Amino acid sequence: MTQGAGQEPVVRTATLRDFRVPPYARVPVQGHATEPPSEASGGPVGALPEPGAPVGPLDPTLHLPLAGGMSSIVAVATGHPGNAFPDEGLPEGYTPTERDLPVINRGDTVQVQVDPVPAPAPVPAGEGPGPLYVVGDVHGYLDELLAALREQGLIDENGSWSAGNARLWFLGDFTDRGPDGIGVIDLVMRLSAEAAAAGGYCKALMGNHELLLIGAKRFADTPVNSGAGTATFQAAWLLNGGQKHDMDRLQDVHLQWMSRLDAVVEEDGHLLMHSDTTAYLEYGGTIEDVNETVHEIINRNDADEVWDLFRKFTKRFAFRDDAGPQAVQELLATYGGRRVVHGHSPIPYLLGQVGTEDGEDGSGPVVDGPHVYADGLAIAMDGGVTMAGKLLVVQLPLDG
Repeated sequence: MTQGAGQEPVVRTATLRDFRVPPYARVPVQGHATEPPSEASGGPVGALPEPGAPVGPLDPTLHLPLAGGMSSIVAVATGHPGNAFPDEGLPEGYTPTERDLPVINRGDTVQVQVDPVPAPAPVPAGEGPGPLYVVGDVHGYLDELLAALREQGLIDENGSWSAGNARLWFLGDFTDRGPDGIGVIDLVMRLSAEAAAAGGYCKALMGNHELLLIGAKRFADTPVNSGAGTATFQAAWLLNGGQKHDMDRLQDVHLQWMSRLDAVVEEDGHLLMHSDTTAYLEYGGTIEDVNETVHEIINRNDADEVWDLFRKFTKRFAFRDDAGPQAVQELLATYGGRRVVHGHSPIPYLLGQVGTEDGEDGSGPVVDGPHVYADGLAIAMDGGVTMAGKLLVVQLPLDG
């Protein structure tokens, strides 16, 4: 299959803008963040400056704007949709993470080698559910997804479900940055029907990029209250890897499907969620409450409410560092399960392995499997496919 077949040429989004911790994502949540925001941290990605605000220089260490405001996003949005950065250089207020995300190399974490699992044997009716699989962030890389699903025996050479009553969960972030986000959504929707017919299931969770795409389609350039000036979903979507050909192909059926996705679920003692954040606790004391609240916010169609949900689901890194195990335990105590399994934050950044774009000099990130950390309580599944890492599809449970 050719990625983006029939579409305009796609420029692969550069690693420079693949993963960042926007200032609004660094606001403490439930007491687990260690650094309060300051005026120097700027506003959300996609935020527009207040009229007359001066533009400050970029901090060379964090690539974050210093105090003094942010430059206009409008010129960025119209000049380079989906590209890494404009020809004239990085826009002010842009927060790339080439090598500047804070990373750690903890001695109590382990990189888990996950060998390919043979095609699961169907379980006879009445003998319980089939094996459980999870998929990390896909970000439009359809060919890589098809290859990973085939490797695990979940689909055949034609891309059809072949795993009987197996259970498959996608952890969110289907679009943006990669060449065929809508193709990824179409595949997941089709596999959902085929798996159900075979006695299994294929389901998906809400990621922050689903919220971003919904917002960009519904609200476009409608100003929202970002807490740090004026922002728009359209500008934030473009700066976070939005691809024009995905927007052109986006249909109501895709929007309806994304809008109904749950935010969190528990399966076989695994608490599955997209983002490594405790912000979920703000939306309910049970899994059912969280999912109901998220659906209500999306259905009310209020731009400010959806933006607030998006920015909270963009928070990350709550489970690492010394406070990480406590943060995971708080989620498990509230929602159940023995381990959290998440996407969102790329394993290369959690491990401090930050290579060049596409690994062009042979020093790209090395990802062999999921990353088990936070005293063994958390499993990271974002292999960093957009930065020449690996798209992960693995069977649970994991050892380690």
